Amino acid sequence: MDNNILTLTYTLPCGTLLLGDFGGRLCLADWPGHRATARVCRMLGAGLRPGHTPLLAEAAASLDAYIRGDCHIIERLPLLMPGTELQRAVWDELRRIPCGGTVAYGELARRVGRPRAVRAVAGAVGANALSLFVPCHRVVAATGLGGYAGGLAAKRWLLSAEKQPAGK
Repeated sequence: MDNNILTLTYTLPCGTLLLGDFGGRLCLADWPGHRATARVCRMLGAGLRPGHTPLLAEAAASLDAYIRGDCHIIERLPLLMPGTELQRAVWDELRRIPCGGTVAYGELARRVGRPRAVRAVAGAVGANALSLFVPCHRVVAATGLGGYAGGLAAKRWLLSAEKQPAGK
């Protein structure tokens, strides 16, 4: 098997994502400068190489539909989420947050059975390498938006876009 993550750059109205396909599963939808890309490469023992695959084309088409208001289409792609047991539990729970909804970090910690581990859960949210496909932008702090790898302007845009009717 090729030990490269094949990549494609995708531009959203709120920023740019690096999409990555490893063995036919999406493993990256990461913001520039975010450390999750390096972590995924390390965990998979893989490098990055620009490329075109059917999965990357499908991921880009899914993001196009997302921008047009269909935020459920991004739920249908095969994902590869290398991480710890806690990280995978958090990421699975992120995928259960409905489009247009938000969850506080403390509630997310309760949902994964770790109510006293809010910081560890927040760290798992921050380690997510599959932005939008694993919707970490839907997690907010008790006192406001909280942080986001793509920046707070991107988080605001994504949350606002999800509240708009499709096609608007």
